[in-house]
Formats: sequence, C-alpha cells, structure tokens
Amino acid sequence: MIRIITDAPEFFSDLGDVLRLFYGDVQISLTDGDAVFEHRFTDAGGAWTDTWRSGGVEEALTQPAFTGTPVEVKRLRQRQVKLALYNLLKRLGGIKPPWGSLTGIRPTRLLYEAMEAGMDLDAAVEHVQAAYDVSPDRAALLKEIALMQDGIREARPDQFDLYIGIPFCRTRCSYCSFSSGELGDGSRVGPYVDALLKEIALCRDMMAEAGMTLRAGYVGGGTPTAIPCADLERILAAAQEAFPTAVEWTVEAGRPDTIDAEKLRMLKGRGIGRISVNPQTFSDETLKRIGRAHTGADTIAAYELARSLSFDDINMDVIAALPGETVADFAHTLDVIEGLAPDSVTVHSLAIKRSSRLHEQLTVSGGHTQTHAEGAAEMIAEARRRLTTGGYRPYYLYRQKYMAGNLENVGYARPGKACLYNIGNMEETVSVLALGAGAISKWLFDRALRIERAPNVRNIDEYIARTDEMVKRKRDVIFQTGVRGG
Repeated sequence: MIRIITDAPEFFSDLGDVLRLFYGDVQISLTDGDAVFEHRFTDAGGAWTDTWRSGGVEEALTQPAFTGTPVEVKRLRQRQVKLALYNLLKRLGGIKPPWGSLTGIRPTRLLYEAMEAGMDLDAAVEHVQAAYDVSPDRAALLKEIALMQDGIREARPDQFDLYIGIPFCRTRCSYCSFSSGELGDGSRVGPYVDALLKEIALCRDMMAEAGMTLRAGYVGGGTPTAIPCADLERILAAAQEAFPTAVEWTVEAGRPDTIDAEKLRMLKGRGIGRISVNPQTFSDETLKRIGRAHTGADTIAAYELARSLSFDDINMDVIAALPGETVADFAHTLDVIEGLAPDSVTVHSLAIKRSSRLHEQLTVSGGHTQTHAEGAAEMIAEARRRLTTGGYRPYYLYRQKYMAGNLENVGYARPGKACLYNIGNMEETVSVLALGAGAISKWLFDRALRIERAPNVRNIDEYIARTDEMVKRKRDVIFQTGVRGG
C-alpha cells in the first residue's frame, strides 16, 4: 500500500492514477502505507509550486499562477500537481510510460484544445509531446488520428447519436466488466425487448420535442446477435422507424457462435451497413481460457458468410496481452486478420477491471498470468506496423485504467470506413442518447464545454421495472437551459 500526504486531497483520485502508471494496481491511502509520498503546495510571488518528496528524493515544479474561472483554475492545478508527481516517479523508477504523464482516457482532447487555442496541427502535436512527456510515436499517432477525423469529427448542433444496449451473451468472457448477463434459458429476453421498445417510443417523442435528428446508430452489448433473430429485428425496426435519419448503423454481431445466415440476412434487409465479427484472438487455447465458446475457425466461417451476403463494412476486434498469450500467439492472430482483410480493425490492450472474473483469477487465485508490459507493447507496435502497411489508418483511440503496459485501444480503418459513432462518442463531439440496461446518455451543452450524463440502471430486471424512470432521467438532463438543439 502507498500513502499520499498532500496539501491537495481533492486530487487524491487523480494522484492515484499517476502512481498506478508506475506501480500498477496498487492500493493507495491518505492515512496508511509502507511507501510514503509527501506533497506540499505554495502560492507566492505570482507562482504556483508543487513539491513532492519520497525516499529522500525531492522534485519541485513551479509555473506562473493562473487566474480564471474556478473550473479553469481547478483543471490547471490538477494538471500541475499530477505532473510534479510524475516527474518524481520518473526519477525514482527510471521508467517513461508511452503516454507520459497522461492518465485521461482521451489524449486527443489535449491536441484539439491546443488547436482551438490557435496552434496548427504540427504545433499542437509538439505541444502535447513536450508538455506531457508523450513519446514521439504516440504523438505521431495523435496526428494521424486528427488527419483521419478531419471533416467527420463534428456533428450538426441538432444531431445526436444513438446507442442501444443488448446486455446478453451466450457465455461471459473472463475479462468482461460490461453490464451484461448470460443468456441462460432466454426467459428475460422478451420482457427486456418490451421494455426497450417502450424506451424507444418515449425517447422518439422526446427527441422530436427537442428538435433533434439521428446521425448514427450503434447496437452493442453484450452480444446483440445472442438474442433470437425476431427479437433483434423488433428492436431495429422500432429504432429505425422512430429515428429514420441515420446515415450509419452499426450492429455488433460480435461472437461467431451467435451469427447465422438468418440473422445476417435480416441485418442486411434492415439496411445495417456496418457489423463487427470479433475474434479477440485466433488461438483456440486462449479462447477456452477466457470463456469464449467458439474456435478461431468459427470466426473465419462467420466472417466469410457475412462477406458472401455482401456485407462490405466489417470490423474485427483483437485484444493484445490476453492471459497466457505470447507475442507469437498475437502475431498469428494478425496473420489471420491480414488474410481476411476486414474493413476496420480495433486493437485493444487488455484492461483488467476489478469487477471482472479475470481480476479475481490473476490477483487473488493466481489462475494464470498476464503478458508482461514489454510484450504488450511489442504486440501493439506490431499491430500498428502491419495495419498501417496494409492500408489502414488509425481514426480513434481511448485509454482505460489497468491497461497492460499503460497502452491504448486504437481503431484502424480503410479510407471511407471510419465509424462515425465511435468518433463522436470517444471525442465527445456529439450528444449520445443511450437506451437499455447500463447504457449512459451523454448530453453536450455550451459547445461541449459541459457534458451531463444520465445513466440507466445496470441490473436487467431493475431496468425492465423502471423504464419510465430511465426516460425521465434523460428528459431532466436534455431539457435544461442551453442544451444543444433544445
């Protein structure tokens, strides 16, 4: 356990994120701990100084004091106290994380902030690299993403994106922390679909009242194709009738053991242009280890079936640093991906959430090991090299806590195949109306300077019983003064 003694306890959570860049998933406390990091802050002579000390080593950071709104001052104070601690940790450990001092999930936001302040793209990239100690290759990645997002990052003020969550899977993967449950005998699917159709209808009226139209729709999970074809079609039909203006629809077909010709023909008939067929890995041994009830050959068969039915925008997800996987295992997965040539590929770095079964297996039971940070970095670098050589370009990224090697998740796409929903959601440039158990609506205010969230309850039975309340939560957020499109 690590103890923090600080003049700024309001930043305790943020400081913990910095410590975990170097120490991993360690417990951190304000009162107890074997290792102690002591912080003091002074505001004198027009300057802010943050001084950190641990193990006889001291690091201080001084910058001109800033005057502005309370929100602006708090944000800049947060950045300085974190950076000062980062500088000390880098001295103590001799380690430089690939994203430097950044702990947030959206590094591109800092790039766009610099550009909004008047910098051109190259200057903004140099600023982020220098100010936050970001590695040159990660800074270059940010530039490539900005170039891919040019012209498609923003939505009109009267547009929103739609997320529909189907929280059922055939089996639950060991790394999963999403709001989803195993399908079981399917008895909850009917009541869940009925509740979802009710939420769609109520939100249709609400969006009409707000004067907003749908830009992009995304059906995720869970695994949407885990439920019967007729139930999935009922959901899609209701959503498309309620919100008929979408220029893009994505459905996560996801796991190949839930994909068949009937469902694919239905999706094609409903005008679904983009689907995901997600292998995660092509190692059958790893698939068993993580709780996937299919083989790599099943994934290939499902992909080829979708191609035979004229799907021309297929995404595939892979995960680096799955438990027990070697760099050679991951290279094999990339070999298969290259041979299949999907239209987009999302490369995830495994994030072991505390609510997942894998966290229990790795940290408590010692069931199996996770790839070390150097191996994870090698996997991610090889994926980037191969995909960019093959004509794909990175178009969005996000980071999570507890990721292998403090790395990132990156979506790669061929030209013209970038997913609008993914960009808008990750960059937070468009409001998201989210329906279903565990879905979180995000509404943008004041040119996106403020974002309000309206979460639906995660428990499926609670969602079914409280659908009206979930819609009211959204209404309370959306119809505040100053809402975009309201």
